[in-house]
Amino acid sequence: MRWSQVILGVIVGALLGPGFASPLQGLQSPGELTGRLVDEVEFDGAQEVSTDALQRNIVTQPTRCRGLLLQPICWLGDWEVVTERHRLDTEVLPFDELRILVTYFRAGFRRASVSSEVSRANGRARVRFHIDEGPPTLLEQLDVEYTRQVLSRRTLERIPWPGEDRPFNLNRLDEALAFVEERLGDEGYLDARVEETVAVEEGARVEVIIDPGPRSTVRQIEIEGNEEVEDRTIRGGLLLADADVLTLPLIRQSRRTLFDTNLFHEVHITVPEVPDSAKTVGIRVREAPPRLGRVGAGMNTLEFGQVEARYTHYNWRGAGRRMDLRTTVGNLLAPQLNGRGIFRDVLPPDDLGPFDVESFRRPTWQASVEFAQPHFRGARNTVGLSLFSHRSVVPAVSVDEGFGGELSLTRRLAFRAPLSLTYRYELIRTEAGDVYFCVNAGVCTPELLEVLRGRRSLSPVGLDLHLDRSDHPLAPTTGYRVRAGVEHSSSFTLSDFGYDRVSGEVTYYRSFVSWPDHLLAGRLRAGWVGPRGEAGDDPVLQAAGPGVVHPRKRFFAGGSRSVRGYGENELGPRVLTVPVEVLLEEDRCLPDDIRNRTCDPNLAPADAFFSRPLGGTSVVEAGIEYRFPLGFLTAAAFLDGALVGGRLRDLVQESAFGLTPGVGVRFASPAGPIRIDLGVQGRERAELPVVTETPVESNGDLVERELVVLETLRLHDPLEERGTLGRILGRLTLHFSIGEAF
Repeated sequence: MRWSQVILGVIVGALLGPGFASPLQGLQSPGELTGRLVDEVEFDGAQEVSTDALQRNIVTQPTRCRGLLLQPICWLGDWEVVTERHRLDTEVLPFDELRILVTYFRAGFRRASVSSEVSRANGRARVRFHIDEGPPTLLEQLDVEYTRQVLSRRTLERIPWPGEDRPFNLNRLDEALAFVEERLGDEGYLDARVEETVAVEEGARVEVIIDPGPRSTVRQIEIEGNEEVEDRTIRGGLLLADADVLTLPLIRQSRRTLFDTNLFHEVHITVPEVPDSAKTVGIRVREAPPRLGRVGAGMNTLEFGQVEARYTHYNWRGAGRRMDLRTTVGNLLAPQLNGRGIFRDVLPPDDLGPFDVESFRRPTWQASVEFAQPHFRGARNTVGLSLFSHRSVVPAVSVDEGFGGELSLTRRLAFRAPLSLTYRYELIRTEAGDVYFCVNAGVCTPELLEVLRGRRSLSPVGLDLHLDRSDHPLAPTTGYRVRAGVEHSSSFTLSDFGYDRVSGEVTYYRSFVSWPDHLLAGRLRAGWVGPRGEAGDDPVLQAAGPGVVHPRKRFFAGGSRSVRGYGENELGPRVLTVPVEVLLEEDRCLPDDIRNRTCDPNLAPADAFFSRPLGGTSVVEAGIEYRFPLGFLTAAAFLDGALVGGRLRDLVQESAFGLTPGVGVRFASPAGPIRIDLGVQGRERAELPVVTETPVESNGDLVERELVVLETLRLHDPLEERGTLGRILGRLTLHFSIGEAF
């Protein structure tokens, strides 16, 4: 007997039987409450079935606040922007009673009865469902018979059979039967027969017969619908071949592999039901245009104006080979917008020594041509080659220019789980202040500083794993993402910079059962980089010692996708710079005091010092965010924090630490959510090292210079000399960007 027939009998019996009661019981004037806001929905007598499950299965819902954080506002009034309003419809109540009866029937309570009552409460309607659950129908006996055992012991233990001497739960039985059929299909038993027989008197007896039948194999593959794409290209993307065992995972993964080529709008893989275990697999496709061009423009508070152009050919010279031409130009209007309004100031403070800080405001670019051959010696493999050139800015830290090539081999371990082995050879030139190289590389003399700014090779070999189990690429609501990578660079890889680097990131998304539009998202990021003792054959890098780590490979925190109470890269190890003239003024220090590093920088005024981020060799970063609807917007409340420092064993003691709460809003757009976040930074007071120049003069002019790090630290408070309003506003950081922070 079909469960739908049984449930229909319950509905008819409920409507005609003596247990049916008027939904307007206890009301003298029901018309007065129809259309009023529903204040509360109660389930009186519900014990064995949760009220959450009952509430999800009925139409009548209470008026509720749109979010937990909005509750204080909801207490003040029921404004629609913060309140999810539901009005009473008395015609719906009889059907809600039936929905509750069906819920109880499937939970094993077949003699339950329900009646509803509507009353007035604070000018609103209050709905109460009176439930008499009655005695449960117990599962007295469950017999499961396998004609042949093909599933593993571990799989058998995971089957969620309903328990004997428990209420006979149809949902649990259906779940168990579906689980068995799915696992048999995963093993290739597509013709498996799973039959159940149910007898119900005072109790229930269930007999299940499972016959896996013969294992299915691929007899032949038939392809239709393709015009430009060759059959061999489609066959190359399949994880199936003639005479292979045919399983459900292989069918799903083959369909996904063909979709990932972007050659098709539709891919259908069918296996017609035939009595023979040797199956004909039908592949029907609808091709997509093989060429795609795109031009876009945008702005954000860090990179100012940006334009992008991209051209992709998904079947270049056949065989599904992909060619991708891409160019991006950024930092447009930086001279006009830098440090104005909501836009960040990306310039470093006036560095000691010759360094053109205006290079931070010049245009950046990225140009590349990439070739990818999917299905390389297997449907799961892709080999790629790219040539590139770029100019990028690490705000307030360095300007990076380079060109080179990259060779990669990617294997898809599972659905949205690629593992990539890459080798990247690049000739780079880094522009950074003397302070950066002096503190991080131990090179403070002008001659060596100039050489470090020359062109060098950075050529790591890396292994990266991505795992994406989220439900949406731009705005996920459930699931998780994992990314992990290791890099090695040394003279063996033809690199002038030697290092080992490990990094990883996990993000998790979860929506609420009662509030499906509400989301809790979290992220954890960690990384470590260590310089190697070798530095190629370059005498300058050898003279600098083993502590040189390229700025691109160091770890920074702070920014729109990091700790949002800080500007880009502002959280982490820092130094203070001060002009030597300030220290010599008013006899604060003598020239000899500076040369031997005994000068006390605390004698100089606070506004003479500039804070410089240096990055760290280790990082631990975490963030949590609560997103909820707010009218036509999505609002968010977040808490971000990070530790950025040096050695792992002393990370907690020696790192820079920041913990910042904040709020934000998001606007939906085709390119992803447009995001505005406001982070609140705690008060910062830290003792930092001070870097200045040695005062070597001739005829009153500075003719020689060398950077020195003073022995005495300075207590630095960036808001020290601001007024009350300035200290409040100085702790706020505004970010404007496209896409979620994580």
